Amino acid sequence: MAAPPAIPRRGLFIGGGWREPALGRRIPVINPATEETIGDIPAATAEDVELAVAAARDAFTRDGGSAWSRASGAARAKYLNAIAAKIKEKITYLALLEALDSGKPKDEAVGDMEDVAACFEYYAGLAEALDGKQHAPIPLPMENFKTYILKEPIGVVGLITPWNYPLLMATWKVAPSLAAGCTAVLKPSELASLTCLELGVICEEIGLPSGVLNIITGLGPDAGAPIASHPDVDKVAFTGSTETGKRIMTSAAQMVKPVSLELGGKSPLVIFDDVADIDKAVEWAMFGCFFNGGQVCSATSRLLLHEKIAERFLDRFVEWTKNIKISDPLEEGCRLGSVVSEGQYEKIKKFISTARAEGATILHGGDRPKHLSKGFFIEPTIITDVSTSMQIWREEVFGPVICVKVFKTESEAVELANDTHYGLAGGVISDDLERCERIAKVIHSGIMWINCSQPTLVQAPWGGNKRSGFGRELGEWGLENYLSVKQVTKYCSDELYGWYQRPSKL
Repeated sequence: MAAPPAIPRRGLFIGGGWREPALGRRIPVINPATEETIGDIPAATAEDVELAVAAARDAFTRDGGSAWSRASGAARAKYLNAIAAKIKEKITYLALLEALDSGKPKDEAVGDMEDVAACFEYYAGLAEALDGKQHAPIPLPMENFKTYILKEPIGVVGLITPWNYPLLMATWKVAPSLAAGCTAVLKPSELASLTCLELGVICEEIGLPSGVLNIITGLGPDAGAPIASHPDVDKVAFTGSTETGKRIMTSAAQMVKPVSLELGGKSPLVIFDDVADIDKAVEWAMFGCFFNGGQVCSATSRLLLHEKIAERFLDRFVEWTKNIKISDPLEEGCRLGSVVSEGQYEKIKKFISTARAEGATILHGGDRPKHLSKGFFIEPTIITDVSTSMQIWREEVFGPVICVKVFKTESEAVELANDTHYGLAGGVISDDLERCERIAKVIHSGIMWINCSQPTLVQAPWGGNKRSGFGRELGEWGLENYLSVKQVTKYCSDELYGWYQRPSKL
């Protein structure tokens, strides 16, 4: 097992430098796999937010915007590519920090860091391409007017991000917002902030202009809420719980401030009886809900099985699940680490106990792994005999817990799949591709997977419907999130417009 790195003591990254929080408070960092305190992070408050927003505003307007917001996309792309190169240099170190901070397996954390670098590179490319899209003409049915479009950065943006993919989820917002020419204040979750603070170090190392990216850490009410309500923050982008998303919307609405929200989910995975390879389907069902400890907003945590294969599928599902290596995240071959915190651990256990009390069957798991006496570990859990009124069917668990229902017909499967307030993602597995296409059209979600679950591609849009939020991240849509479209129209005739009568000459 790799030796854990020393946890660096960082301050708040504001205006291109480091400073201690105004009130001098810090938050302990707990390794969730050992329950040991391994360091601390700054606890920012409204005073620190004020400084960070001021630094971002100065960076946006400095030299008339020529330093950043009105610089060419190609100029900004150089910085994004430089960040990506530094991420690649530090992948091993950053992945170890991420695993220590969040409890995810080291192998998953390495994949996350590779995705972080790829995301910065992708948006560097879109920043360069943005130059060629400026002054795009609009065809008009008249000759005396000409119109073109400018795409301009929306301004200072507040980016509030979750703990399940700490640096990756931050990058989904930081990379496109900077590519667009915005300046930003990033507030990662207090439960996992270490790698986001290291992003500040990287920004220093590559010479990112001061104030373009500011990184503050702290509790949501103390540091996140002041960002959402700040009059000089032009937009808020948030990923997290639906309840927090509602509060951010309420706060932003007071200033008619735009928001984009990527919230909770309770996504279905529908598996039909025509699948020839049961094990292939089983593995995707596992990946859809046990990867990253099930702490994934798009987790396909409602498994819908056709009645003809349900018993055979569940037998193999249990066999495969028993084979998952649950261990310290730094151990080689770990495929399920701890959940992020004691609070999350207790919340998941409560979901499981409530399911049992409401009459569901815990087919597998539901307890702490017997070989792990410390850490916030929970066995991958399969729950059957579930009714649609049960909490486990309706509410997001955010843990390695999947509930199962059986269906008879395609129409019943669709009805069950859509029986949720959420609408982030869904999946269908069938050897009948026409059926898969049919299902993909009628499930109410922003993302659909066919014969798989959870592939996430930087080139493709990501976001949901209903209580899963609105707006799209990733792909070109992620960049558009941070751009304002301006119409410029000029009158081209030498003649008077002729609406008003010219005064007579004396």
